[in-house]
Amino acid sequence: MEWIRYIVMPLYRVWFYVLLAIPILVMFPFLVLATISEKTYGIFFKMAQAWAAFVIYGMFWWPQIYRDAHMQKGQSYMLVANHTSMADIMLMLLAAKNPFVFVGKAELSKIPIFGFFYKRTCILVDRGDPQSRKAVFESASRRLDDGVGICIFPEGGVPSDRSILLDHFKDGAFRLAIEHQIPVVPMSFYDNKKRFPFSFFNGSPGRMRARTHEIQQTAGLQLPRDKVRFRESVRNIIYEDLVRQQNS
Repeated sequence: MEWIRYIVMPLYRVWFYVLLAIPILVMFPFLVLATISEKTYGIFFKMAQAWAAFVIYGMFWWPQIYRDAHMQKGQSYMLVANHTSMADIMLMLLAAKNPFVFVGKAELSKIPIFGFFYKRTCILVDRGDPQSRKAVFESASRRLDDGVGICIFPEGGVPSDRSILLDHFKDGAFRLAIEHQIPVVPMSFYDNKKRFPFSFFNGSPGRMRARTHEIQQTAGLQLPRDKVRFRESVRNIIYEDLVRQQNS
């Protein structure tokens, strides 16, 4: 019966992109208005959360979000999580209550319809261009100064080896957090690799769990002295939690 998967999964993938497009097309004029200015980003963020819920439930995924700590309204945070799937974007939008912008790879801007708003609202990075990385840091700093949070998947991409539970973290998120003295919220996504991996013929409906861990404060930390230690301490929180879930 293995052959059934090779018929059903392409249809499941196509359905995912249909779900991406439907709410964007329906809300298109309102989304355009909400992205005219950075001052209206909060309105766009609410619509993005509705879009994320539409996609998740439309794929027959059932989100379960466990919160070890709650984010304070009006506070900017650096959000970091393990990265395993395109569904990480949607789950992050549901897991975080405060408005934030993604720092993400520029290639996603090529997705029809979705890419139009992705370019207008996210901070794009071309990982092969050192100048792009510098521009990302400057853009992220400006958004943090405006009171908007930032989400970075600090592995820098999805590991090509699916057996890797959590790859090494890059510095960017932690450098920004320390420089701006904003708290970091570590998150664990437990099921996204199973629900919608980058492996084309794999995926399934089912529960989609996330946990927001205790908020990690940066007050008093300094660059460059504390960057590596802080980065590794946050990574260990996520890694040890993923190990516990894997062994439970």
